[in-house]
Amino acid sequence: MTAGLHRHLSLLAVAFVAVHVVTTVLDPFAPIGWIAAVVPFTSSYRPLWLGLGAVAFDLLLAVLVTSLLRARLGYRSWRAAHWLSYACWPVALWHGLGTGTDSRQVLMLALDAGCVAAAGCAVGWRISLLPSGRGRLAACSAGLALALATVMFAALGPLQPGWARRAGTPPALLTGATRTAGATGTAGDSRASGDNRASGDNRTAGDNGASGDNGIARDSGTAGDSGAARRDGHATAAADARTAGARS
Repeated sequence: MTAGLHRHLSLLAVAFVAVHVVTTVLDPFAPIGWIAAVVPFTSSYRPLWLGLGAVAFDLLLAVLVTSLLRARLGYRSWRAAHWLSYACWPVALWHGLGTGTDSRQVLMLALDAGCVAAAGCAVGWRISLLPSGRGRLAACSAGLALALATVMFAALGPLQPGWARRAGTPPALLTGATRTAGATGTAGDSRASGDNRASGDNRTAGDNGASGDNGIARDSGTAGDSGAARRDGHATAAADARTAGARS
């Protein structure tokens, strides 16, 4: 059961890596060809860090092929090739940190930390099975040194501003990203200006409406005063006529 689980998990990992390689080559964002996916350090896009990914992929292929030919290779040859899997994982980790465009995101950092913790526990358990002596001490020292080097690399490299340029991203891609960011900022400024103009127009319309209302109110008040004055005049004239009639 343990051997079967190990075999199926290994095949699943190979399938995921194959999907990763195919989608990376087909993605039009970066100029990565099929040759660069298997021949290390031949890509124009971040050649060192993408080359580490090709190295990890080649090591994984070597483990896969030797496992399929285990009956013909013999146990010692298969065992020696199978140790490459211990080198494959840290190389792939550095490839992901150096090449990934989302290495600074919290989710990716948490995922990387979880993978490092899980791999560290597995390697620590494997080292505990070794007999006491220099071999166990050397394995423990190598594991700790690799973990420390990974943390230092992430802190001084991918997590620092300007890593895309220093990692070897082609200038054309950097220029395109800058233009996209500038266009986005310009669009935001235009929308803000439009909103401000609309607010100003609304305020002006409101002021004009208020002025119109005030004018109408003043006109109405003036007309009312004139009507009242005319009515008072008529009433006075009628009273005078009545008084004159009484005297006569």
